[in-house]
Amino acid sequence: MPKPVVYYVRHGQTEWNAAGRFQGSQDIPLNDIGKSQAIRSGELLADILTNDSHDPRRIPFVSSPLGRARNTMELLRGALGVPPHGYQIDDRLREIGYGHWEGSTLMQMEQSHPDVFAERQIDKWGVPPPGGESYASVTLRMRDWYDSLLQDTVAVSHGGSMRALLVALDVETPVGAADLTIEQGVVYVFADGQVTKHS
Repeated sequence: MPKPVVYYVRHGQTEWNAAGRFQGSQDIPLNDIGKSQAIRSGELLADILTNDSHDPRRIPFVSSPLGRARNTMELLRGALGVPPHGYQIDDRLREIGYGHWEGSTLMQMEQSHPDVFAERQIDKWGVPPPGGESYASVTLRMRDWYDSLLQDTVAVSHGGSMRALLVALDVETPVGAADLTIEQGVVYVFADGQVTKHS
């Protein structure tokens, strides 16, 4: 039985993304660039789904509960010509929690908790931010989410969640995934143990 294909979209840009601030569980809205990226993702997805013989009205869509992901999903679905709200929410797709570091830049993180910051530089996967969650634990929930899929699915989620999914599906190692840039306004297709970026 073939494994489900995941059409993965990271939410569009927010002002915190632009400023290099880590969002985690904070609900920061899309900016104008982010809205354009969401629509662009939908346009790309239209071609990808057509090539894969998927009807956008029949394939499942699922989003992180955070507003920036839901807004991206609704704009993306609009670009596909399907009703904006016809998707599910799954809490497992939420972003990695950055705890006390949410809203901070890397420099501010280092200043506020230098010891933890130094530990994370050595083991970004295993060491959680203060009051936050580790990539290792996010990997477990992303694996749990993937294992629950019954068919090919479109997902809108986050950069950190995608790094965890790459490791959960053995596409990347923790060391390789930890510093990967996950782009906005593109579509990543997880299929046959690999990921392909469409831009």
